[in-house]
Amino acid sequence: MASPAERYAAARARARIERSQFGTFEARMEFELDDFQREACLAVQDGHGVLVAAPTGAGKTVVGEFAVDLALATGRKAFYTTPIKALSNQKYLDLAREYGTERVGLLTGDTSINSEAPVVVMTTEVLRNMLYGSSPTLAGLGFVVMDEVHYLADKFRGPVWEEVILHLAGDVQVVSLSATVSNAEEFGEWLTAVRGGTAVIVAERRPVPLWQHVMVGSRMHDLYAHDVDPTDPGVDPPISPDLIEAIRTAERPRDHRSRGRNRHPGRRPRGPVVRPAPRSVVVEQLDRAGLLPAIVFVFSRAGCEGAVAQLQASGIRLTTVAEEKRIAAIIEERCADLPPEDLQVLNFWSWSQALRNGIAAHHAGMLPVFKETVEALFTAGLVKVVFATETLALGINMPARSVVLERLTKWDGQTHAEVTPGEYTQLTGRAGRRGIDTEGHAVVLYSSGLDPVALAGLASRRTYPLRSSFRPTYNMAVNLIARAGYAQAREVLETSFAQFQADRGVVGLARRARRLTEAMDGYAESMRCHLGDFAEYMDLRRSISDRESELSRARSRAQRQAVSDLAATLRRGDVIQVPSGRRSGHVVVLEAPSAPSLDGPVVSVITADARLRKLSGADLPYGTTAVTRIRIPKGFNPRKPAERRDVSSAMRTALGALAHDDPATMKKARAKVPSTAATDDTLGSLKKQLRAHPCHGCSDREEHARWFERWHKLRREHEGVMKRIEGRTSSIARDFDRVCDVLLSLGYLRHKDDEWSLTGQGSWLRRLYSEKDLVLAECLRSGLWDGLNPAELAAVVSGVLFQSRSDEPAVPPIPGPPDGVLALAVTGTARIARQIAAAEADRGLSPTEPVDLGLVRAMYRWASGRGLEDVLEADELAAGDFVRWAKQVLDVLDQLTHAAPQEDLRTNAREAIRTVRRGIVAHGTW
Repeated sequence: MASPAERYAAARARARIERSQFGTFEARMEFELDDFQREACLAVQDGHGVLVAAPTGAGKTVVGEFAVDLALATGRKAFYTTPIKALSNQKYLDLAREYGTERVGLLTGDTSINSEAPVVVMTTEVLRNMLYGSSPTLAGLGFVVMDEVHYLADKFRGPVWEEVILHLAGDVQVVSLSATVSNAEEFGEWLTAVRGGTAVIVAERRPVPLWQHVMVGSRMHDLYAHDVDPTDPGVDPPISPDLIEAIRTAERPRDHRSRGRNRHPGRRPRGPVVRPAPRSVVVEQLDRAGLLPAIVFVFSRAGCEGAVAQLQASGIRLTTVAEEKRIAAIIEERCADLPPEDLQVLNFWSWSQALRNGIAAHHAGMLPVFKETVEALFTAGLVKVVFATETLALGINMPARSVVLERLTKWDGQTHAEVTPGEYTQLTGRAGRRGIDTEGHAVVLYSSGLDPVALAGLASRRTYPLRSSFRPTYNMAVNLIARAGYAQAREVLETSFAQFQADRGVVGLARRARRLTEAMDGYAESMRCHLGDFAEYMDLRRSISDRESELSRARSRAQRQAVSDLAATLRRGDVIQVPSGRRSGHVVVLEAPSAPSLDGPVVSVITADARLRKLSGADLPYGTTAVTRIRIPKGFNPRKPAERRDVSSAMRTALGALAHDDPATMKKARAKVPSTAATDDTLGSLKKQLRAHPCHGCSDREEHARWFERWHKLRREHEGVMKRIEGRTSSIARDFDRVCDVLLSLGYLRHKDDEWSLTGQGSWLRRLYSEKDLVLAECLRSGLWDGLNPAELAAVVSGVLFQSRSDEPAVPPIPGPPDGVLALAVTGTARIARQIAAAEADRGLSPTEPVDLGLVRAMYRWASGRGLEDVLEADELAAGDFVRWAKQVLDVLDQLTHAAPQEDLRTNAREAIRTVRRGIVAHGTW
């Protein structure tokens, strides 16, 4: 028991807190603050920076809101930064409701509301730009809240967080809010090193307990055994016996069927037998169990839309009549400004009907106003089920009673990867609404191959490490040198979190390298073959595989070139023979292709059965050739069947005469290009060496091969670790040197008598913020975009920004003739990007990605005033994707109004902004 003196001291301390600004703030709260929230707020009140790492939904934003409250109470400014515009918009509304619109502003690149207010919500990029531009708005700044600071691990946008932390004035208190990360203390040590005393407050327990389940068929089972505490399952928690038995029962029919077949011993049946329950069944079970509202993560845009369609088709209705009326009113209010002519192409009617039934999708391809409406309805409890991609887990606040994962793998842009513990934590963290639910529920749907032990490992590891993605960029380099000079800029970069982690990580890497070497030695022993050098034999196998892949790629390139060459020779009236594929046969060309052959031509033709068709590059395989020509009447109308039949008849007559006069020509036209793989000398020699190798005849060859693959995988990992060790010391500063060398070679920097300074071109580059900032600057410097009209300028800018979601996207033809101003500007921009990439590769930097022309035609059409349906359908774009990219185009065009060296180009950029910001692109902007 405390002594009277101790009780008296505690009472005085409580009184001091109650009389402080925090006491006033806490008294306004509608719920009792947790210990971590009180501790963090008191640290802010005492003048410290703080890092708060807590689970999703724990309420860490309360600490950021207190920083805002303290700023207003003490006459200082507060900036509240977020990683995405949607989160900025939401936070602006929250703070404006609390403190009034006259005291709260919003800055998100394309939006500016009350920017000189004492409290401004903004994206982190906006604050970075203000710091580099020495904006007067920074005067009086006392607090910066960095919400979702773990975004600094993001490959593309992460460096912005570190730039801001490094460049903020020393007297600014930084309040960093992060998801639970396993190295919060390390991150806090770095914050203390670069900004002074920083309190690290970590909360690992969720305020709402999260139960883990697996749904096998239509029945839901607990993941853990009944005696496991779901809030603290520990390491390797035991699995529920009921779940194990349910899985055995579900899988038993497979064993039974397997015994009844004549099959090779030891061979496993192909394909999964047990599949997840149908989505309608899943939703019905969740509804019966009282687990709605729910978010179902599907990991596919098409899957999300398909799931909504399936539920609609099943007749499920999750809303009452009163709720349906409220939903309809909210839809009408939020979508009132949508152009009526665009509703059909936006699929508005089926989307709104699903919402009225309490069902919705949520993904990046949706129109922003559609996503915002779904978010509002879900938060209000009107929409009961949302099928979402993982982007929802990283965005705005949309908690649910339960979260469902249909599978534990997702496409990461290159391969189907397993969900990591950190991703699982982020996704399931949405389950359990604080102040509404007493518990949350995470449900994984069972299918053959799911390992409940592995799932328990995912679910019980709620933390993941924060790794810096910081790297010097061209814009960063010129801004740092302009502000501080070369030497000091280098010193600043050496204080980055990336370098902090690099220097501390060498010891751990060396230990890892030793463990890998020991494991490799064991695998090498297991793959040893008594007949010869098995590694040498496997190298031959790999060489064969690599050569076959190389030949396949070469054949694909040659085919594309052959199609382009053919297109260049085609004229009206040419009869061509398509030797194979679904369009095989003879056809007559109506018009010569006029577009550049960036992805093969599109040719209008009449077929032998008098049909009008369009042939793309994919329809023109090897062996397609022109065999003769016929005359097409000048006034020919392809819409009239009779005139098409006349042309088809003329073609058959010409082919008959050709076959009679010159059979050799027809035979040549039918010839196909032989397979390169079948005749390649190098490949033949490698296969001969493989068959002659002593290990080829080993009876244990495939067993040795499996051990080799494990050894080879570890060897690659070991080589990577050794390279990382070699490149650790001052690695960030070395990259900065290389970046400056590129800028020096291109005339953006000058170096004389050990002094570095910016040229006039370097000053333009300071104002360009983009992944391909140097490509933009080079296009301005070269005059390549001079003379473009506003629509053409918007189109070519989209090529610098756009990144297709596909590895090998189809590239629509560029509007206008091949030698037109837009085509020349586009090809010139692509050439500049290649030249920059080559300069980077020569200096050991990661090369700039090629420009992606997939949006050029759509953006040109939109900026030219074409309708939405024409723009989206022509290039198969999602409305949300188009709007998102259009807003990024607007952002860069706005930069050009200040950075472009020529007044004409600045004027065109302003006009391009006007032509792009219309219709659905303008709708929903503040």
